[in-house]
Amino acid sequence: MLSFSPAERQQLLNRRWFLRECGVGLGAMALADLARHEARGADAPPAPKTHHEPKAKRVIYLFMGGAPSHLELFDNKPQLAKFDGTLPPPELLKNYRAAFINPNSKLLGPKFKFKKFGQSGTELGELLPHLGAVVDDIAVVKSMHTDAFNHAPAQILALTGHQQFGRPSAGAWVSYGLGSESKDLPGFVVFSSGSKGPSGGNSCWGSGFLPSSHAGTLFRSAGDPVLFLGNPAGIDPGLQRDSLDALNALNKRRLDVVGDPEIAARISAYEMAGRMQSSAPELMDLSKETKETLAMYGAEPGKPSFANNCLLARRLVERGVRFVQLFHEAWDHHGGLTNGLKTECGKTDQACAALIKDLKQRGLLKDTLVVWGGEFGRTPMVQGGNDGRDHHPNCYSVWLAGGGVKPGQVLGASDDLGFNATDDRVHVHDLNATLLHLLGLDHEKLTYRLQGRDFRLTDVHGVVVEKLLA
Repeated sequence: MLSFSPAERQQLLNRRWFLRECGVGLGAMALADLARHEARGADAPPAPKTHHEPKAKRVIYLFMGGAPSHLELFDNKPQLAKFDGTLPPPELLKNYRAAFINPNSKLLGPKFKFKKFGQSGTELGELLPHLGAVVDDIAVVKSMHTDAFNHAPAQILALTGHQQFGRPSAGAWVSYGLGSESKDLPGFVVFSSGSKGPSGGNSCWGSGFLPSSHAGTLFRSAGDPVLFLGNPAGIDPGLQRDSLDALNALNKRRLDVVGDPEIAARISAYEMAGRMQSSAPELMDLSKETKETLAMYGAEPGKPSFANNCLLARRLVERGVRFVQLFHEAWDHHGGLTNGLKTECGKTDQACAALIKDLKQRGLLKDTLVVWGGEFGRTPMVQGGNDGRDHHPNCYSVWLAGGGVKPGQVLGASDDLGFNATDDRVHVHDLNATLLHLLGLDHEKLTYRLQGRDFRLTDVHGVVVEKLLA
């Protein structure tokens, strides 16, 4: 048994008094905020304070992990087709670094044809006919570039602003800045489809050094939406409520002693889990959607798919979820590019277009920002025999829709071979700065102080891409 001298006991008491009363504030403020939420009951949370008038209230981020080839989908390069099978100009590869490419690799012409769609006449690859039907509602950016050329660092850079683990993700920053519109669902929800999870792992939706309540909650599109959410046999709602109250009372006593804001986050998480036991199953029940809606997405209740996830994303934002992130990790085509693109576009094109249509017809697109893109592009040079492309950070394409984005436009351009972004270059930091701007947040002011420094999503970089704004 530990024993303390009177002086040591007084020192401990002084520390506890300081944390409780002067609190460095975090624990007490977190608990007070939790109490305010509980006092409001079923009332909607108050409108968040923003730096300027927002155009978007929420985000659906369709992250195509593995990096789709812009050269087959968005960036038509007749010159690349013309010089198919020849060596690239030597000056093009000077000081160029790639993941696995052979310096003597020859150029590879596009594997698919392009077609103009919509009144805007935007060119898209023939594998995207459904997106072509809504092309006047989106803005295509053909001049993206990044700093990383391997999957995990590039994904983490795109979503946290840094290539190393430990920084908050974009969804966590948005949750931190705006809070949630939903009382019964997390403010940040994540789905994953494709052949595997994201190369960047849970860091792609983690909260980093922000309170853990802002981390993404991983949902499943079939079975229990969240693992271990249901009660075990023999536990009825009354016993569950009594157990939760007892646990929260213990946690609140501990919070009062040490002032750790993570304890307040834990209390909030337990309460949210309790509410989700009724809200999540209702949310995930796609059988309540009309046959026409299910057919539009290509969704099948009870069968996990990217299409189901897109439909669930719409249901989530309808219910006030602030940030929904859909990962589809399946685009890393070092070989088998032709069949691989056919397969993945077959899984995603219809559902992406349906999401735009569905949001628009429900009046949600105007204040819901939809972003589609991967972590980088693919090389104009061949890899894997004659049917593959390597990682390429110098140029790639993304598209955005809704939430204050100017639709029906193509922003930026690349050189004749699709190797370097040339006009209106957009870095991943610029994309994130623009995302926050549309939500009413100044990326330079949305900060969190840690270890003597103010951190932000865009690190020390980023400018808002004004040409994207409506």
